[in-house]
Amino acid sequence: MTFSLGIVGAGQFSGQFASLFHAHPGVGDVHVTDLLPERAERLVAEQGLAGTFPSYEAMLESPAVDAVAIFTQRWTHGPLVLRALNAGKHVYSAVPMAITTEEIAAIIDAVRATGLTYMMGETSQYHPATVHARNQIAEGAFGRLFYAEGDYVHDMDLGFYDAYRYSGGEDWKQTASYPPLLYPTHAIGGVLGAWQTHAVSVSAIGVRDDRGDGVFDRSVSRFDNDVSNATALFEVAGGGSFRTNEFRRVGYPSHIRESRFRFFGTEASMEQLATVALWQDKNGVKDISELLEPRPTLSPDDPSLQHVAPELRAAFTSGAAPVHDRSRLPREFDGLHNGHEGSHHFLVDDFVTAVATRTLPSVNAWVAARYTLPGIIAHESARQGGVRLAIPDFGDAPKM
Repeated sequence: MTFSLGIVGAGQFSGQFASLFHAHPGVGDVHVTDLLPERAERLVAEQGLAGTFPSYEAMLESPAVDAVAIFTQRWTHGPLVLRALNAGKHVYSAVPMAITTEEIAAIIDAVRATGLTYMMGETSQYHPATVHARNQIAEGAFGRLFYAEGDYVHDMDLGFYDAYRYSGGEDWKQTASYPPLLYPTHAIGGVLGAWQTHAVSVSAIGVRDDRGDGVFDRSVSRFDNDVSNATALFEVAGGGSFRTNEFRRVGYPSHIRESRFRFFGTEASMEQLATVALWQDKNGVKDISELLEPRPTLSPDDPSLQHVAPELRAAFTSGAAPVHDRSRLPREFDGLHNGHEGSHHFLVDDFVTAVATRTLPSVNAWVAARYTLPGIIAHESARQGGVRLAIPDFGDAPKM
C-alpha cells in the first residue's frame, strides 16, 4: 500500500529528493508547493509528478496528501513541521529540526500526541565514516569510546554565496549570516549517529567575521550574528566528550568532503580527512580510504544541477561507498542519482518504511532533538563567551 507525498519547497535541494520519493514503490502521487509557483510547476513538469498546490495551507487541507517533505529555509522548519503534524500529516524535514528549544519540545509533544511519523533527514546518519564507526562500535572494536570529533567545514566562497542568492532574493545577505552553530547536525549527527550517547553540557567559542562584505554583519543579519566560525566542546552522558567545528571561512576543499569524523577509544581509533581515512590500533595503521569512498552516480554537468553552483554539485553526485549495505533498498533506486556521500537513498527509504510500517525511523524526533539541540545551546554559550551550559534532553524515543 502506498501513501501520497507533498514536497514543500522546490529549490535546489528538494528536486533531488522528489525524484527518489517518486521512484520509491512505497510512495504514490507526489505533489509540490512553493512560494514561487513557477518553481513548483517546473519541478512537476521535469519529473512528471502529480501536480502543484497553490499554497502550503491548501496542501495541508487536502485529503489527497498523506505526508509532507519539507525543504524550505532552515529557520522555517519548526513552525512548518508543527502545522503539518497538527493537520494529520506525516513529516520528513530537512535539517535542522528547529532553531529553538521551545520548537523542538513542541514537535516532540506533537509526535507523541498524534502518533504520526516524524523524521529529520540528517545526511551524516549514513556518512560512510559514521556507518563504519557505528559498525565497529557495535563490535566493540574501539574498546571504550571516550572522545570523538565532527567537522562541517564549508567555506562561503565555495558555492554558498550563490545558494543564498538563489534562496534569499534581494535581501540574501540578511540570511546568509545564519549562525553556524544553529546548523549543527552535519557534525553532531555524524558523531552521535555512531556513538550511542547524548550531549549533556557544552562550552563554545565563536570567531567574529572580518570579511567586511555585509555577510555576518550584525547590522544586516536577521539573526544578529557576526560569527562565521565556531567550535564547541560537548560533555556526553556516561563519560567522555566530543568536539565539533562549524566553519564558513576556511581554507579547505569542502567540494571534496565537507563533513569528516574521528573517533578515539581505549583499543583503537579512526580518523578521516579530506582524501584519506585511517584505522589505527596499538599495533599499527590501516588505510580504509577506499572502504569509505563514495562512487559517483551523476555527472556534475547533468541538466538537473544547472541551478546549483559548481562547488556544491559534489553533494548531489556522490553515490554509495563500499561500507554501505544497499541490500535493504528498493531495486528501483539502483542506478538513480544519490548524494551527500551516499545518504539520500537510505534517508528516503527510512522515512517511507517508517510510515508504511508505523515504526520509528532512524532519525526520529527524539534522535533529531539530540542532533539539533546541542548546537542551539552551543550558540548561546558562544554568545556568552564560552560559558559552560547544560543541555536539556527529551529522553529516548518511546518503544513502539
